Formats: sequence, structure tokens, C-alpha cells
Amino acid sequence: MGSEARTNQDEPDFAELLRGAKLRVTASRLGVLRSLARLSHADAETIASEVTSQLGSVSTQTVYSVLAAFVEAGIVRRIEPAGHPALHELRVGDNHHHIVCRTCGTTTDVDCVVGKRPCLTPSETHGYLLDEAEVTFWGICPGCQERGGTLQSRALLQGA
Repeated sequence: MGSEARTNQDEPDFAELLRGAKLRVTASRLGVLRSLARLSHADAETIASEVTSQLGSVSTQTVYSVLAAFVEAGIVRRIEPAGHPALHELRVGDNHHHIVCRTCGTTTDVDCVVGKRPCLTPSETHGYLLDEAEVTFWGICPGCQERGGTLQSRALLQGA
């Protein structure tokens, strides 16, 4: 009973989050938010599978629609690492970036080292008023390093 109470306290009030964003509270929306809280940096297919295991069934199209509504409402962030499916996360409104493994695609948050927006200043703004910089660092995660990475990844690291 004690650990169950802690789990409920640790889980954000997703229904209140939805209401605050002027979105209806539905089982599929709550399922997507719970899945993102557990998975972080998840693609729509993975989220759909997770929500299906929670609710019994949900269409992949519903998950895509829910994610689009969440991104528009600013309660979910969508990132698109080159060569990988779009990923979604609950961490929004701060100035963080991502590290992506070239081998397996694992994605990890990394805080901005400067700490204020934007954390990078381009050599020329061309008249734009800048408010954000999207940075993706690429490399080989510790798990893939232990497995030797891929030949292509090792060649990239060696400068070949």
C-alpha cells in the first residue's frame, strides 16, 4: 500500500493538465500521457502499443491525433532526429537538447550549458528575432559502445 501511494503522488495530475490546456479528458489522452511519462522520447507506434496494453485497444490514428493536439497545446514536444521517426516527450518549456545514438537511436535529454534562450547565437540573424535553438548531439551510447557499435559508426568516430 505504501509504494502504491507514492506512485500516485509521483504521477502528475494528467487530467488537470488536459483541462488547463482546454482539452477534453479522455481515456486515450490519459493513456498517451501515462505512456510518455514511462517511455520518454517515444515514437507514435511505440506509444500506440503501450496505450493498447493499458486500454485494450486504441487506433494508431487516434494516437497520432492525440499527439498532434498535445504538441499544438504545448504539453508535449515533438523532436525529429534525422533518419529516425519523430519522437515525443513531456519535457517542454525549458531549454534542453538531445543526444541521439547513431547505432540504436536511443535519445537522451541534455541541459543547455548556457542556460538561457537561445543558448546558441548564430553569426548572422538575418533580421529574425531568435527565441530558441534546436541542438542534436550525435554519438554512440554506452550500450552500443559495449557491443562494439556498428562498422559505420566506428568509421565515423575514427574520421574515415
